[in-house]
Amino acid sequence: MTPSVIEFKISSEDRRVAWLATAAVGLSLVDAAIPSPLPGVKPGLANIVTLIVLIRYGWTTAAWVSGLRVLAGSLLLGYFLAPGFFLSLAGTVCSLATLGLVRHLPGRWFGPVSLSIFAAFAHIGGQLLLARVWLIPHDGVFLLTPVFSAAALVFGTINGVIATKLLTDLPPHPELPSRA
Repeated sequence: MTPSVIEFKISSEDRRVAWLATAAVGLSLVDAAIPSPLPGVKPGLANIVTLIVLIRYGWTTAAWVSGLRVLAGSLLLGYFLAPGFFLSLAGTVCSLATLGLVRHLPGRWFGPVSLSIFAAFAHIGGQLLLARVWLIPHDGVFLLTPVFSAAALVFGTINGVIATKLLTDLPPHPELPSRA
C-alpha cells in the first residue's frame, strides 16, 4: 500500500491574502509594542491594511486578512484563547460587519477616512459590549466610552488618512475596478 499524497492548489488570490495578512500581522506586532496610557487604547495600524484590502479587493478578502491577523497575531503575542483574543475577535467582527454595510454608501461622500472612523467605532463598541457581558458584568464599564470614543475618532481618522495616501500611491489593481 503506497501512501497517498494530498496536494493543495495555491492560487494567486491565496498568495495575495497571505501577503496582506502578513503585513497586517506585522503592523499588529508594532501596535503591541507601542506603550499605551490606558489598556485597550491602541492605534490599530493593521486596520490600514484592512481598509486598503476592502477598497481594492472587496469585503471577503478583507475578512480573510482580518481573521488571519487576529489568529496569527494572538498566537505570536501569546494570548490565543485568552480574553484579549476574544476582545480582538469581537472588535474585528463588529468592524467587518460595519464595513460590510457602510462600504455601499456613496464613495463621493464616504471614502477611506469615514470608513476607517466607522470601523474604529464599531471595533471599540464590540469590545466594550463583550467586556460588559463577559469580563466586567457591571454597567460601569461604559464609563470608559468617552475615552475609547475619542481614541477611535483620532486613530480612525489618522489610519483613514494613511490608507487614502497609500491608495493614491499604489498602482490601480488590474482585475478589479476601484471604489467609486
